[in-house]
Amino acid sequence: MISRTVQHTARAHATAGRDATTDPEQLFAAAWSACFIDAMRQAASRLEVTLPSGLAVDAEVDLCTAGGASFLRARFLIRMPGLERDVADTLVGLAGQVCPYTKATRGNIDVTIRVA
Repeated sequence: MISRTVQHTARAHATAGRDATTDPEQLFAAAWSACFIDAMRQAASRLEVTLPSGLAVDAEVDLCTAGGASFLRARFLIRMPGLERDVADTLVGLAGQVCPYTKATRGNIDVTIRVA
């Protein structure tokens, strides 16, 4: 059996849905993009690559409907200025394998990732 360690626990208490200032999709986009940056840091450390100071992930999460059912889709624009394209692509690929949000949504959400 693999030993599991809780690294972080987040708590939230909601009293409003989409009537609130920040909606669930904004929160999801913010959380997922921050998590993806951490995953890229892990990948960069593994490959002994220094990430650029201008590293940024812009995430957009859409709430969609079709046939009366709701679903999400997401788009990521990843900026790693000054990093060679093949290295950036490799980091993004590795990050996608370890990012908990990406793993949790794999096969459930249409995700487009673009490296600028």
